[in-house]
Formats: sequence, structure tokens, C-alpha cells
Amino acid sequence: MSMDSQVRAAVSALADPHAGQTLGESGAVRGVGVEGTAVVVEILLGYPAAGWHAALEARVREAVLAVPGVERATVSVASRVQAHRVQKDLTPLPQVKNIIAVASGKGGVGKSTTAVNLALALQAEGAVVGVLDADIYGPSIPKMLGLSGRPDSPDGKSIEPKRNHGLQAMSIGLLIGEDTPMIWRGPMVTQALQQLLNDTRWEGLDYLVIDLPPGTGDIQLTLAQRVPVSGAVIVTTPQDIATLDARKALQMFAKVDVPVLGIVENMAVHVCTNCGHSEHVFGAGGGERMSAEYGVPLLGALPLDIRIREQADSGVPTVAADPESALSLAYRDIARRTAARLSLQARNKAIAFPNIVIQNT
Repeated sequence: MSMDSQVRAAVSALADPHAGQTLGESGAVRGVGVEGTAVVVEILLGYPAAGWHAALEARVREAVLAVPGVERATVSVASRVQAHRVQKDLTPLPQVKNIIAVASGKGGVGKSTTAVNLALALQAEGAVVGVLDADIYGPSIPKMLGLSGRPDSPDGKSIEPKRNHGLQAMSIGLLIGEDTPMIWRGPMVTQALQQLLNDTRWEGLDYLVIDLPPGTGDIQLTLAQRVPVSGAVIVTTPQDIATLDARKALQMFAKVDVPVLGIVENMAVHVCTNCGHSEHVFGAGGGERMSAEYGVPLLGALPLDIRIREQADSGVPTVAADPESALSLAYRDIARRTAARLSLQARNKAIAFPNIVIQNT
């Protein structure tokens, strides 16, 4: 084999732990150049992974230098987010490449907190991200992101997203009083969500994270059918009653042809802040069993930690409040795995770069 072929084979065989494939299988090896004993390698990931670029660069360089005859290796690692396929007959939003729905079969599993920290983690990895609060009856995103005041409407028809911590965000909670109950029937809720989605002036988003309301009833199913979603994340806690309902959410997305990117097990373990004793308050292994049963990746497990609740209640979620903490790094790992799984899905041809045809006249 030529040195070029040996280098390409060595780099292509490296595993990408986030995508569950090798760099060769995912198409991340974009270029290999050889000049004498010097080698240049270009890696282009299909998902944001700023927190992993340096480690991957080191691994690739090590693999290249192990090839006989190579004395010098220059490695570049970058990321580029593409738009991916949505449900049949739906059209993606012009300023949103991908919509990721965060869902649960029941309330009380920390879905909204997970959605907000997932959005912040995707941003920390290098993406442009927005959050849409789809829980019309119980909007919580404004409080979690420290947002207040009505959004601006420059033309009387569309609305500007509110911004904090670098995220673009929209919620019905920004348009009504904090104590105003939403006494609406299903069709009104669906229409309100579609207006929030379509009338908000999103700007160049790689990902829009939608915090869906809990449950799998008519409202949730209708939203899943009408919102152009690229992938879904299921949030559950380990106990059987939670995973039972989470299974229903997973099956709902299967019925509307939305790929489930993975499962996040929240409140997996509690570690006592005084003595360090760890205890599985809600049981153990529920997310793993569900992952094995349905062949869907377990994206990660998060602890039952008082800081997550306190930081979300204060309007500065964990990833923004303490970016280098173990909790934030766990969210960022989940974000990379989520985006990597999405990067393996078919691209959306509806917004692909047009073909250029040159004709002689």
C-alpha cells in the first residue's frame, strides 16, 4: 500500500464514540495529503464538537505518526452542521437547519431542564441554537433562561426571539401574564404552537430545541405530525413507571416517521453532598433496558443533583452557570452524541445547494 492509502486506512479506522461509527464510516475523513515524510489530514465532523476537537486531533496525529515512514503530521479538525430530513410532506423552516424535539411520556422527569441544558451544551460545542417552549399549558423556559418582557414585533406580524445566554428563545409564557392560566382546547394549542414556531424570526439556527409538553395524547401527536422535526430525544428517569410512559413517547415518534436519536436517563443516581454515599433513589438501569429493547442509544445519564434545580430556578442553567463542572461536561457529552446521531440521518434535499449547470450557447 502507498503511504497515502496507509494513512487513510489508519485514520478511517479510528472510532467516533459519539456517532457510534468509525471516522471512515461517517465520512469524516475529508482529505489526506502526503509530501515526502510529511502528512496533512483534514477531518470534518457533521456535528458540533468543540470540546472534543483537540482530543480527536491528538488521536489522529498519533495514528498518522504510527504509519511507517511518516515523520511529521499536520491535522485539522472542524465541524459543519447540515440540514437533515424531516417528516414526509413537511417543509423545514428557512432559518432553521434542524429541529430536535425533547419529549417524555410523563411529567416530572426533568424534561424542560434537560432541554434547556441540551440547547446550551450544543451552543457550547459551537452551534447556533434556539429553544421553543411548546408546553402551552405550563411554560417554564422563560424562568429557566431568565427571560421577561414581551418580545418585539418589528412589522406587527412576526416576533423577535428573546435572547439570553446566547440562545434565541420563544415561549407563550412571554406573551401572557405569569399567573394567567391557558384554558384552551387542543386545536387552539396546536395553532398557537405553529404560530410561535413559524412567526418567530429565528436567525441562522443550526438547531432549534423544542421542549414538548409531557404525555402522548392528541396534542402531542398532532404537534409531532405538523412540526418539521429532524430527530427526537426521550427523557426518562430509571424507575419502571417512567420508562413505561417513555416507551409510549418513543412509539409515538415512530408512528410519525421521526427518528429517535436516543434516550437521556435523568436523576439516575444521587450522591450525598455530606458523606458522598451514592444511592439510586429511582431505581437503576431503566434507561439501559429501554435502550436495549428498542435499539435506541442511551445518550447519557444525569445525576439527581440539587444544583441542577437551583441553577434552573435562578434563570442560569447548569451549562451556563458552571461551564467546566462535571455536570456541564456530562450535558456537553450528551449534546455531542445527540448531534452526532442526527448527523448520520439523511440530509434534507429541500434546502440543499442547487445544482449549477453550465451550457454552451
